[in-house]
Formats: sequence, structure tokens, C-alpha cells
Amino acid sequence: MIRLNCFFASKEGRYNEALEAALRLTAASQLQEGCISYDVFESGTRDNVFMFCETWVSQEALDKHSASEVFVKEVAAIQDCGHLKLERFEF
Repeated sequence: MIRLNCFFASKEGRYNEALEAALRLTAASQLQEGCISYDVFESGTRDNVFMFCETWVSQEALDKHSASEVFVKEVAAIQDCGHLKLERFEF
């Protein structure tokens, strides 16, 4: 299994735009083969931060996800609104 935690910090005034893209990405990703879990959480302490928490059955499933049209489109939209930082854990 592969677990990814991806943190996002928005540029001023761009948080809602990024969160909307994150929610679209989350909904589509939850339906993809090999997805064990995929969610987005808003920070309770910082107004401009959210985090993706995702778990995949294998590198192959993660690679397919990363190459999907929705991933490419929505991640580009999110990155335009701020900064992403990825943490990866393998079990």
C-alpha cells in the first residue's frame, strides 16, 4: 500500500478556488481502480491550508491515477492557486 499526504497552502484570495478543484479531484479519484481511500481535509488552525490524504493498493494504481485527465487538470488548477508539498509512505 502507498499512502500520500499532500499539503496545500494557498496564495492570498485563492483558497476557495483551490478547494473546489480539490473536491472535484477527490470525488473522481475515489472512483478509480486501486483507490483504497482519498479525502481532503481543511486545517482547523490555518485558514489557507488543506490536505489530501490518499491510499493506493500499488504503484501501478497510483501511476494510473497520476496520469488521469482529471488529475492533470485539477492538480494544475490547484498549483496555480498556491503551493503543494507531498509526503509519501509505503507499507
